[in-house]
Amino acid sequence: MSPLEEADRPGRLHAEHRIAGGIRVVTLRGEIDHDVRDVLSEALRVEDEAVPPRIVADLSGVTFMDSSGINVFVAAHQQVSDADGWVRIAGAQESVLRVLQLVGVDTLISCHPTTEQALIA
Repeated sequence: MSPLEEADRPGRLHAEHRIAGGIRVVTLRGEIDHDVRDVLSEALRVEDEAVPPRIVADLSGVTFMDSSGINVFVAAHQQVSDADGWVRIAGAQESVLRVLQLVGVDTLISCHPTTEQALIA
């Protein structure tokens, strides 16, 4: 099954992209686990974008995230930081935010209550 087919199953990860003020906003819905880490990696991957790359990941529609998601976010942070960019997380539900806080990702990647706040931070 391809990553896109995986993403079409209920509960699986869906990703949408848009540009707001030169910042790529990635809106994610579903669950982030080992089975969809490649979908998440692809959604956050930086290609031929303006330098420095800036990404806001809207997690308001993410109901579950395990360590696979943490690893992908840390890798994305390292990739964009190397190019003088940043990743910000927005709208994480309480259970997802708790995971980010437990492992300290919120000290590496700034977390904001809303996408709008992440865009202007």
